[in-house]
Amino acid sequence: MAAMELTVVSTAMPTVVAELGGALHYAWVFTAYMLASTVTVPIYGKLADLHGRKPVMMVAMALFLVGSMASGQARTMHQLIAFRALQGIGAGGMQPMALTIVGDIFKIEERAKMQGVFGAVWAIAGLIGPLLGGIIVATLSWRWVFYVNVPFGIVSAAMLTFSLVETVEKRKHGLDVAGALVLSAAVVALLLGTDGEWPWVLLPVSAVLVAVFIAVEARAKEPILPLQLFKQRILATSSVLSALSGGAMVGLVTFVPLYAQGVLGSTPTEAGSTIATMAVSWPCASAVAGRLIGRVGFRALVRAGFALVAVASILLAFSMSHGATAMRVRVLAGVFGIGMGLANAPLVIAVQTSVGFSQRGVATASTMFFRNIGGTVAVGAMGVALAHALLAGSAREGGSSLVARMLGPARRSIDSTLLASISGDLTVGLTHVMWIVAAMAVGCAAVAWLFPHVGTAEPKT
Repeated sequence: MAAMELTVVSTAMPTVVAELGGALHYAWVFTAYMLASTVTVPIYGKLADLHGRKPVMMVAMALFLVGSMASGQARTMHQLIAFRALQGIGAGGMQPMALTIVGDIFKIEERAKMQGVFGAVWAIAGLIGPLLGGIIVATLSWRWVFYVNVPFGIVSAAMLTFSLVETVEKRKHGLDVAGALVLSAAVVALLLGTDGEWPWVLLPVSAVLVAVFIAVEARAKEPILPLQLFKQRILATSSVLSALSGGAMVGLVTFVPLYAQGVLGSTPTEAGSTIATMAVSWPCASAVAGRLIGRVGFRALVRAGFALVAVASILLAFSMSHGATAMRVRVLAGVFGIGMGLANAPLVIAVQTSVGFSQRGVATASTMFFRNIGGTVAVGAMGVALAHALLAGSAREGGSSLVARMLGPARRSIDSTLLASISGDLTVGLTHVMWIVAAMAVGCAAVAWLFPHVGTAEPKT
């Protein structure tokens, strides 16, 4: 459900805007979802360590499904944004809880195989999501994009109820409410500031709130993000790697289809296929990595994987600046996916292996949290870079409407000279974006050399 949501909704959004209006709030349908899911990830992780994975997962799924139904019932764009935020609150617990449960019920040699299964789920979602969204909108209604989650959610909840048995240590718990509120405020300020909303105010406010959060966590009896965890080299380096790789990955997934559609003139389906190779190569590489962990260890795979990501990103940025063909983009995106698959599965498994059961939930959630933060902040910064390039060129006179026209059937009605000029501006902007992706990927390759040796023995506590 979580993997499919973004691609299916993206396909339906033009139809949603046509019915509900509110084109100026288009981005907020996605931003509200990402904000809510990002700030709640560490909260779910801590709750799972305190009360067990099963009840937390059930609550997260219930919120996701209620938000889905409400989104399908929305009558205005503002209602849709609010309900998407509710859906995001649920989504913030679904993926980290799934990965944490895998860490609980499978031994270390089996976790690697399960990471490949999870990668396959995301690959399938990436491949069929746009197609499914188009079919639903064409044959039913855009509202069924949200309703379709409900039967899958009910079946998943039933399986979880009857199949998962866990034992949680009974003790008095105290959720770090102050830490959760300060962290949420800091993340919201950071993401909004990066997205261009009063950055000169919100970014400094976010920095201050982060300092306050650290002080609160240092004094909390049961902190939501235990600072002592990050004294471990494995947690510190994995957090940085998650943030950088998340930014590079989301940047590539978000902007490469725009290059295909806006610069190369591809159809939406063809544009989506430019990153389909990554969706296939990633889980395949994850499966291979799982089999190699016992032979070469975590560190070698993390280093090799992120080195491959850096090479692919640099070649992609260079190629796009020189008019890369769709085939070249597909090949490099596939190489990018191989690198991510080789590195990410060992990274997550190494984090889970380095802590005991009582901290596995928050450790896994922190990895997802930093990945979400990196992706959301990076896309905001990349969007600003792209907008500056467009506004400095031919698009400044026609604004966003002119760029939107060149992405659809109206492209044929644009004067060829003006179209070439706008395509050139778009190429410049997207080249800037891809060099940002490349810089983050190079940062991953560099930080990967600080990744410590982690043994494959399970901790006793």
